[in-house]
Amino acid sequence: MSSTELPETRTAAAPTASRVRAVRVADGEELRSVALPGLSLTVRARPGNRTGLPPALYVHGLGGSSQNWSALMPLLADHVDGEAVDLPGFGDSPPPDDGNYSVTGHARAVIRLLDAAGRGPVHLFGNSMGGAVATRVAAVRPDLVRTLTLVSPALPELRAQRTAWPTALLAVPGVASFFAKLTKDWTAEQRVKGVLSLCYGDPGQVTEEGFRHAVEEMERRLELPYFWDAMARSSRGIVDAYTLGGQHGLWRQAERVLAPTLLVYGGRDRLVSYRMARKAAAAFRGSRLLTLPEAGHVAMMEYPETVAQAVRDLIADDGGS
Repeated sequence: MSSTELPETRTAAAPTASRVRAVRVADGEELRSVALPGLSLTVRARPGNRTGLPPALYVHGLGGSSQNWSALMPLLADHVDGEAVDLPGFGDSPPPDDGNYSVTGHARAVIRLLDAAGRGPVHLFGNSMGGAVATRVAAVRPDLVRTLTLVSPALPELRAQRTAWPTALLAVPGVASFFAKLTKDWTAEQRVKGVLSLCYGDPGQVTEEGFRHAVEEMERRLELPYFWDAMARSSRGIVDAYTLGGQHGLWRQAERVLAPTLLVYGGRDRLVSYRMARKAAAAFRGSRLLTLPEAGHVAMMEYPETVAQAVRDLIADDGGS
């Protein structure tokens, strides 16, 4: 696909040079590819239950994909016309031509997607790294964001939890390739169990079917030649964003967000400290806070009904759908 082509649509089963196996598409979802100069993004759509609903865009975290929102999107289909993007180098989106995996680079990809589709302003969602990306988008392009929902956003912490250190170490040059070699004999099942224990408050909540789908997705990702590079560069992008000060610092940008904001934090989050909830609530003006003591890093996957209700309340107070 030429990088100069206009946005187009393809089915999930369409063959591409980079795909080894097909990406899973849940019932009611649609998958398409949007081609922009130097960038190709896969978008997972969950159309609203009726025409005329306002648009929403969901942005995943480090190592995730648009599939991370598949549990939440149908619960909000009566309020929004939802789309979830695979950030460059993740999910089914190939790496960006310029190799830019910084938070700003990912934010620019989201902005270009929204500008190309003319979908703004949207109800914007972000989890973890996607939360940092969404914060930056909302700060620099307020015209594109109607409301902002952040689930465990990756905003700078002075004292990160020890359980988050291994992820941060991926940013160190050579660590990702070393870890890839060190774990080359690990099975996809072992890797998924490790991810679940890190991201879920209670991994036992994952169904057998959900675990099987996660293993299949892990097997697919490990076949991608750029998997570890995307992880390492994006990790480095988060670390760089944490150390950036002045007007471009993420906390300073959080203070500039004008959109009504919902913050969701899990009490068992091993990656983003639960204690950051109070600081975030103070930074985002007029924000509302949902704390889930039993949730981990991906509350929208563990407690989608609870998160969905909080989002419905946010949208209703913003004027409804």
